[in-house]
Amino acid sequence: MNSSLKYNMRDNSDIKQNKESGCQCGQEIINNLNNYINNHPECTIYQNSLMSSLIAGVYDSDITIADLLKHGDFGLGTFNQLDGELVAFDSNVFQLRSDGSARKALNSQKSPFAVMTFFNCDIEHHFSYGASQKEIHNVINQYVPSDNLFCAIRIEGEFELVKTRTVPRQEPPYLPMLEAIENQPIFNFHNETGVIAGFRSPQFTQGITVAGFHEHYINQQRQGGGHVLDYYLKKGTLQIGIISRLTIDLPSQSAFLQANLMPDNLHQAIEKAEN
Repeated sequence: MNSSLKYNMRDNSDIKQNKESGCQCGQEIINNLNNYINNHPECTIYQNSLMSSLIAGVYDSDITIADLLKHGDFGLGTFNQLDGELVAFDSNVFQLRSDGSARKALNSQKSPFAVMTFFNCDIEHHFSYGASQKEIHNVINQYVPSDNLFCAIRIEGEFELVKTRTVPRQEPPYLPMLEAIENQPIFNFHNETGVIAGFRSPQFTQGITVAGFHEHYINQQRQGGGHVLDYYLKKGTLQIGIISRLTIDLPSQSAFLQANLMPDNLHQAIEKAEN
């Protein structure tokens, strides 16, 4: 694995890495991850509501962007009325809209679903060569081989292509998400610099959140982006934060309390909605 790697840049005595080889045996990685988790209890994902709630058509909340920023400086989600995609990094929150544009989100805007954390880079990998989305995901899986941990993922660099989609704003009475996304626009961003922010979540969290990889993109001009479907990185830097704790605030409004959060096709519905 061709990399320049840092484990725990705040205290790199926690996990020692041989920079010459750029990799470790599986058991050594697991032991080092366990040591890191035990010594860093502050690494937590905060989540507002559930992914299954979005699937059921619960698109409104009283949680503001200002509220979300109390729980993290990095993350993703959506806005009330399913009005575009949310991406956050460096304490800046952006709204990625259904026309492919992007704008700075207002602190007063609200979100029915968001995943936030205070980003800490534990692993850093530099790509001086081209890599597809699948290849980058494979690199992440090599560094963090346990699917039972969360990873916050930040990729910054030059992209040959980023393919995105953004769900159009919905009006009540709301359709279930699979119906709402039937006419979602798709955009292709070519040969530009930008940031991908996302998470890799354990498979057992499907329905609570999006199991597997979930990524949002915004370009360097902060003028366009969306929910990531595919990308090819020409060169750039991958940063990974390892997270072992999840905190969830469940809504109390009637739409959530009455929603069917365990439909028979939940897994297939999330796969269709997110890929």
